[in-house]
Amino acid sequence: MNAAPADQIRLLDVQALDVRLQQLAHKRRSLPEHAEIEALTKDLTQLRDLLVAAQTEESDCGREQTKAEQDVDQVRQRAARDQQRLDSGAVSSPKDLENLQREIVSLAKRQGDLEEIVLEVMERRESVQERLAELTERVAAVQTKVDDATARRDAAQAELDAEAATVGKERELVAGAIPEDLLKLYDRLREKQGGVGAARLHQRRCEGCRLELDITEVNEIRAAAPDKVVRCENCSRILVRTAESGL
Repeated sequence: MNAAPADQIRLLDVQALDVRLQQLAHKRRSLPEHAEIEALTKDLTQLRDLLVAAQTEESDCGREQTKAEQDVDQVRQRAARDQQRLDSGAVSSPKDLENLQREIVSLAKRQGDLEEIVLEVMERRESVQERLAELTERVAAVQTKVDDATARRDAAQAELDAEAATVGKERELVAGAIPEDLLKLYDRLREKQGGVGAARLHQRRCEGCRLELDITEVNEIRAAAPDKVVRCENCSRILVRTAESGL
C-alpha cells in the first residue's frame, strides 16, 4: 500500500486522539465515585433491611400491646361489675358472696399480671422505637451520601463526556483527510493491537512494541519509497517515518 508521507504523519495525530479517547473512557469507568456509590448502596440496602425488620417488630409490638391492654380492660370491667354486685347487696347467699369475693380477688391478681405484661410490651416497644428512629436517621444520612456521590459522579462524567465529544470531533476532522484504504488498515490494526494501529519509528525503534529493528529491516525501510506504507515485523503496526527515525 502506498500513501503520501503527509497522510502517514496524520495517522500519528489520529492515533494520539484515539489514545486520548481511550484514556477518557478508562477514566470514566474508573471514577472513584463508582466504588464509593457501590459501597454506600450496599450499606444502604443493609440498613433498609434492618429498618424494615424494625418497622415490622414495632408493628407487632403495637398489636401485642393493644391486645394486652384490651385484656386488662376486659378484666377491669368484669371486676367492676362484680364489685358493683357485691356493693349493691343483690347477692345474699353466703356461698355466693364468698365465690364473688374470691373471683374479685382472682380478677385483681389477673389484672395485675396483665398490667405487668402491658408494661413489658411497652418497654420492649419503646426500645424498638428508639432503634427504629436511629435506623431511620442512619438511612437518611447514607442516602444523603449516595446522592452526593452520585452528583459528583454525574458531574465528572459530564465533564469527561464533553471532552470526549470535542476530541471525537477533532478525530473526525483529522481522519477525514486520510485516504480511506489507509485509515481502514489503521483501524483494523488498532483493533487487533490493543488500540495502537500506527507507531512512530524513532531512532530505529518501533514506538508501538518498543523493540529496536534489526539492521536488515532498517535497510529495507531505508530503501523503501517515501510513500510506501511500511509495517513493523515484530508487531505488524504501521511504522511512520519521521526525521527522527534514524534512517
